[in-house]
Amino acid sequence: MASAGEANSHEAKENNGPNRSSNLWVRLNVGGTYFLTTKTTLCRDPNSFLFRLCQEDSDLISDRDNTGAYLIDRDPTYFSPVLNYLRHGKLVINRDLAEEGILEEAEFYNITELIRLVKDRICQRDSVPFRESKKHVYRVIQCHEDELTQMVSTMSDGWKFEQLINIGSQYNYGNEDHAEFLCVVSREYGPRNANKEREAEPTDRAKVLQQKGSRM
Repeated sequence: MASAGEANSHEAKENNGPNRSSNLWVRLNVGGTYFLTTKTTLCRDPNSFLFRLCQEDSDLISDRDNTGAYLIDRDPTYFSPVLNYLRHGKLVINRDLAEEGILEEAEFYNITELIRLVKDRICQRDSVPFRESKKHVYRVIQCHEDELTQMVSTMSDGWKFEQLINIGSQYNYGNEDHAEFLCVVSREYGPRNANKEREAEPTDRAKVLQQKGSRM
């Protein structure tokens, strides 16, 4: 008959043995990719799908594959940042991943704090100062020498003069040569009015004339 000390020692070995250790680890098969993590990690949010999945009396019906891993039909690429958040509590997103994709997974697994963090990240991304997002539209206008003054003086709606290119004399009226010019103008635009404006490209003829012309 075993003594009380031997019984206690045997019980301690059972509690710290392989069976107890294996019960702490959970194997997941997410979209064909395996993830190995602990119950503690998955139970970080008590209201989440993953917390419920780990409970012995879980009300979730989840199949397992032949390795015993829980089968979850989701994108494994976007599950990685979700699992890493549960591990260390930080939102780390690789550059090739979209925040919206991670938000979709966070909402599927119902991880409340992660949903908030991703939404905040999206708001920060979308609130880039308007000035930094501005671009320029360039237009090349061909005109005669006697039209230059009027054209420059009547520019409006944010257009500004950039460059004047002399392309030589193209027309001869009587005994007078009328020089022609390419006038390059620009205007700023951003996301707010991008749909209202279309970026103007120089015509093929204008490109050729620019190459032949000389700057005044």
